[in-house]
Amino acid sequence: MLSMKRPRLSAVQVLLPFSLELTFINGQELTLDLSVDVQRYPGLRPLLEEEAFGGATLGDDGWSVEWPELDIQIGADTLYLDALAQNAVDENTRIFISWRARTGLPLNKAAEALGVSARSISRYSSGREAVPRSLALACLGWDSLQRGTAIAAAEPVGSYAVTRKS
Repeated sequence: MLSMKRPRLSAVQVLLPFSLELTFINGQELTLDLSVDVQRYPGLRPLLEEEAFGGATLGDDGWSVEWPELDIQIGADTLYLDALAQNAVDENTRIFISWRARTGLPLNKAAEALGVSARSISRYSSGREAVPRSLALACLGWDSLQRGTAIAAAEPVGSYAVTRKS
């Protein structure tokens, strides 16, 4: 089995109506249902046309799936994270991987945002380890902070003080 630093595809098979069976260079096979995405995102709506979705092919030497006639491409890294989230074994992993896919933060920035090491982010992103509940909650909290809907009780960064008893 090949190692895979960045997700790269070796094969793609269309499963109608709107799913893809993805095979990555490390042998991992994942099924991804894109039915919600093709309706939600305007750039993917041409895939709703009869038989359009069936034209999916492996593109850019495995770095994407594309529909050449429609000039639509989806990167292997995006497909990988979305497929991992859909196929996650538990809700914590689904929350975390969805957060990674949605934010697009690189490992070091994701680690900084959640207060863990980049190595931990890498392990959880690849699905090698189950995501702890605390990290899933950190993802939800980060989202809340970005929307400006954080609870008033949360302290600003760097305002923590330690008081020692004598």
